Amino acid sequence: MGSKIKHDEKLVEEIASHYEAILRLIGEDPDREGLKKTPQRAAKALLDITSGYHSDPLAVARQAVFEHDGSQMVIVKDIEFYSTCEHHILPFFGKISIGYIPDGKIIGLSKLARIVDNFARRLQVQERLTSQVCLLLQEALPNKGVIVACEGEHLCMKMRGVEKQDSSTVTFDYCGDFAADGALRQEFMRLIGL
Repeated sequence: MGSKIKHDEKLVEEIASHYEAILRLIGEDPDREGLKKTPQRAAKALLDITSGYHSDPLAVARQAVFEHDGSQMVIVKDIEFYSTCEHHILPFFGKISIGYIPDGKIIGLSKLARIVDNFARRLQVQERLTSQVCLLLQEALPNKGVIVACEGEHLCMKMRGVEKQDSSTVTFDYCGDFAADGALRQEFMRLIGL
């Protein structure tokens, strides 16, 4: 996530053999020039886009929690993410904005992006991704409330099925003061431009 991933070559070859079989099943020749290395490249790509299974997001979050006396909302907006729909194994992507109200501690800003990547780099649905980020921050950081907004575009809706090119999906999750105070939720939405 953000750095080059080292792959287990035995695992790459095992996954590649399945991609080679899939190429044959759809009527392609995996031995033709343009496809000779495709199974290995696809295997490595699959391992990259599912690398979130091999990281502990709670440990990541707890690496950078710091004392802070303030109690006003902190927002990191427009954290881009790329994920894979668990229903069709097709990409979905977009941006996540996170807000929280500190309660004696704050988290390093880059850790918020790493948490998003950790959950996005799995087979996912947007609703769960949004909820996982919110719940993790609620657990990892003393706070008075957490709110997460996610806007995504899904290739399973754009390139197959209903083929709606301009559709996007917005999901929210929140807890604490954001659950109790509608005005606070509205302030967050206004500040992130939703």
